[in-house]
Amino acid sequence: MIILGIDPGFAIVGVGVIEYKGNKFRTIDYYAITTKAGLPLEERLKIIYDGVCEVIDKYKPDFMAIEELFFNNNAKTAIQVGQARGVILLASVNHNVEIFEYTPLQVKQSVAGYGRADKVQIQQMTKAILSLPEVPKPDDVADALAIAICHAHSHRMVKMGVHM
Repeated sequence: MIILGIDPGFAIVGVGVIEYKGNKFRTIDYYAITTKAGLPLEERLKIIYDGVCEVIDKYKPDFMAIEELFFNNNAKTAIQVGQARGVILLASVNHNVEIFEYTPLQVKQSVAGYGRADKVQIQQMTKAILSLPEVPKPDDVADALAIAICHAHSHRMVKMGVHM
């Protein structure tokens, strides 16, 4: 199965595409969709939407795994990320890609085996699981790959009859 992992953001959207087959991972692609500060809101959202549509068209993922939105102390940032997340979900729905959402805790448990793992631990485990030469940058990209790994592990558990 091909999994598109997304770490939603407004300035940076992390994108990671992996294949999970026979309990083995293959990294297909990873990068960031970025928007520039100062652009009108609607232009930034269009860049994000078009970027997600492009990756879906190119790799034809079976599933999209996206991090659930967490509350931020900065209301403006939370609203902007929520709007970006909305266009990301819309792109997935418009391309008939099934969406799965995971909390940061679920991602940490799935990738590192520990729900309180720190960012560096998650990045190092992501690098090791996917046999990458280095930790992907920016952090949002490593997070997107970790979210995709989480879905692969969760999907495998569901197939085995264990619901997470």
